[in-house]
Amino acid sequence: MVSFGRRIFSEWLGTAFLLAAVVGSGIMAERLAGGNVALALLCNTIPTGAILVVLILVFGPLSGAHFNPVVSLAFALRGELPWTIATSYVAAQLGGAIAGVWLAHLMFELPVWQLSTTARLGWGQWTAEAIAAFGLLLTILGCAARTPAATPYAVGLYITSAYWFTASTSFANPAVTIARSLSNSFAGIAPGGVPAFIAAQLIGGGIAVLLGGWLYPGRQDQMSPTPG
Repeated sequence: MVSFGRRIFSEWLGTAFLLAAVVGSGIMAERLAGGNVALALLCNTIPTGAILVVLILVFGPLSGAHFNPVVSLAFALRGELPWTIATSYVAAQLGGAIAGVWLAHLMFELPVWQLSTTARLGWGQWTAEAIAAFGLLLTILGCAARTPAATPYAVGLYITSAYWFTASTSFANPAVTIARSLSNSFAGIAPGGVPAFIAAQLIGGGIAVLLGGWLYPGRQDQMSPTPG
């Protein structure tokens, strides 16, 4: 059995690596793309999807590799994760996300402390975040119910896709959202846009939990080889 300390540290370190990849690749992409925003977004997308696969494979056996408060809260609501552990996960994810952003700044010799000036506002952005979080949670719940081994690849592919089909480029994660407000780089979001993004993510995640409870109602049902 994995100790509580190792689980919390895994969530912290995994989330730190995730944000270092998101922000670091955004900085690199912006520097190399020569002003081509589409190319910069593509260069930001690929490392993000790829690192998610790696991190879930590495840390999944230790903590479940949530790296996302919406995911931890969803499993707590479903009764599959104790609330004490879920809240500790959320704290670790927030701390790890901020650390990852600061590490990215250090790697690229930028000021560690920054605030983003990139405005991401409006109903389109908020709707996109609700959809992004909804789809991410449904991907996780569906894979966990039927094909757990596919989860790392499904999550990585979903986020890679959602970068492009959502107007917000799919933050889908409150810890990521808060941390990205602390980077005035390609991946940033102005602090004023953070509360609405998080609210939308929680709404989308909540809807996914409700729908997932109907589609995948319980572990006993999940083990049944035939529909019922």
